[in-house]
Order: sequence, then C-alpha cells, then structure tokens
Amino acid sequence: MRPEDKTAAARVLLDMPLFHLLMDELEIAAVNGCVHAQITDHEARAAFAAEVRAIRNFRGKLKFLTEQAKADGKGAPA
Repeated sequence: MRPEDKTAAARVLLDMPLFHLLMDELEIAAVNGCVHAQITDHEARAAFAAEVRAIRNFRGKLKFLTEQAKADGKGAPA
C-alpha cells in the first residue's frame, strides 16, 4: 500500500462518526473494566489497561498519518 493510500484510508476512517462512536465505546468499556476489576486481579487489570493503550495507539497512528501528509505539504491546496 502506498503512503498516499494509507493517508486517504486514515482520513476516511477519521471522517466517519460511527468509527469514533465505536472506538469511544470500546475505550470506555476497557477503562471501566480496569477500574472495576477486583483489587487482587492484576492480570485482568493489566489486560484492560493494555486494551486502552492499544485503542489510543491506533487512534494516534491514524491521526499521525493524516497530519504527516499535511506537514509534507501534500494536504495544502495548489
């Protein structure tokens, strides 16, 4: 996949309200799972925390792809 294709696909995802809704729901569920895990259940707490980090990293990667194109001058009008 070419970098331009990756940037375009990232923009499509970020422009979809359903994507943000689903990612928000997944993140909230993982945060709640982490907060409400048993005090002694360190494995569950760590798994929920890892899920939150993965969701945030994925969102960050998408935003980075779109901002990188703007920084390269590809997003500027001619």
